[in-house]
Amino acid sequence: MRLLSFNKMGKHAIGILKQNTNTIVDLSLADPSLPTDMNNFIDLGSEAIELVERIVKNSNENIEKKLSEIQLLSPIPVPRRNIFCVGRNYYEHAKEFHNSGFDATAGKSAVPDDPIIFTKATTSMSGPFDPIPSYYDTSNSTDYEGELAVIIGTDGRDIKKNDAFDFVYGYSVSNDVTARNMQHKHKQWFLGKSLDGYYPMGPVIVTSDEAGHPDNFHLKTLVNGEERQNSSVADLIFDIPTLIECISSCITLKKGDIIATGTPVGVGIGYEPPIFLNKGDVVEVEIDPIGSIRNTVE
Repeated sequence: MRLLSFNKMGKHAIGILKQNTNTIVDLSLADPSLPTDMNNFIDLGSEAIELVERIVKNSNENIEKKLSEIQLLSPIPVPRRNIFCVGRNYYEHAKEFHNSGFDATAGKSAVPDDPIIFTKATTSMSGPFDPIPSYYDTSNSTDYEGELAVIIGTDGRDIKKNDAFDFVYGYSVSNDVTARNMQHKHKQWFLGKSLDGYYPMGPVIVTSDEAGHPDNFHLKTLVNGEERQNSSVADLIFDIPTLIECISSCITLKKGDIIATGTPVGVGIGYEPPIFLNKGDVVEVEIDPIGSIRNTVE
């Protein structure tokens, strides 16, 4: 199932994307008792998914809208908690970041021994086609990082790797937009990563039952049509079960939590000299089989 959030007369609403017709089923019309907030929908678990599957199967034009006629929001427009993120989690990117001079925490080895976990503020969340507000970056060093986002569907602590996928609700596409000079200046990455609107995500959440194994996912990032990143998610240094085990050993994961799993080689600071984003640039991140997001720098 492909879940999405959209703007309905100034309020949040949830839809189900029907790819074959490029339409959405408006759940508020299909069943007004269902939540209109994605966090609350995720709380309902598999029972809600099964109910909605029946709704979609029997849907008609009275509860459907054309995808082109709605304003898509991030699938989770207002996260309940900070977004969990992972640094240096692809081998080649770990090397390019280590050698870039922008990693103020760099040690002797480019490849970390353990997952590097940080967070982005909830206010960094933005929609799949929203502009990137680079005017907030006074250091003029905004960079892109295409990433797979993992959505947690079940609360859990001390989750073991073998059980980790049982806690995954679904997957989405994201861009961990970063102000590099701020990231370096403040040593810890929180401020440079958390500017308002610096985490576009979407266009949908593909539930884990439909998505398949993430090792089969493929990520690409384009800037103004030029391919910058191209990698299989199977190339992660620390795979999704390892990340879930690591985070949950310290912090209880909650329904609706988002884990941004890291970015592959090809970011702007990997070039000599670095290529930062400029006003008017268009960044596209695509993950097959989820979809793509497209954001213009303002």
